Amino acid sequence: MYAIVEINGQQFKVEEGMKLFVNRLKDAEAGATVEFDKVLLVDKEGAVTVGAPTVEGAKVVVEVVNPLVKGDKVIVFKMKRRKDYRKKNGHRAQFTQIEVKQVIA
Repeated sequence: MYAIVEINGQQFKVEEGMKLFVNRLKDAEAGATVEFDKVLLVDKEGAVTVGAPTVEGAKVVVEVVNPLVKGDKVIVFKMKRRKDYRKKNGHRAQFTQIEVKQVIA
């Protein structure tokens, strides 16, 4: 059984026992249980239920494994040749690692 769930504006395909990284969840502590009720699709052994826009009564229960995981550094470098223009900027995304405990549909 799997579900498509919306977490912080992004859609993820989740199954029980699955670990994944999502955009950082505010106020999340290690070991805390969080429920997401924006379930867009549920598949139970071939019986697919599609929500309009969400599936009624469905939710995904997850446990926060690590509340702050830093992603890889991304360097943004802009340059225009012969114009003495150089701009160096960087970015490092922050994630939260979660483990799916239960898909309720």
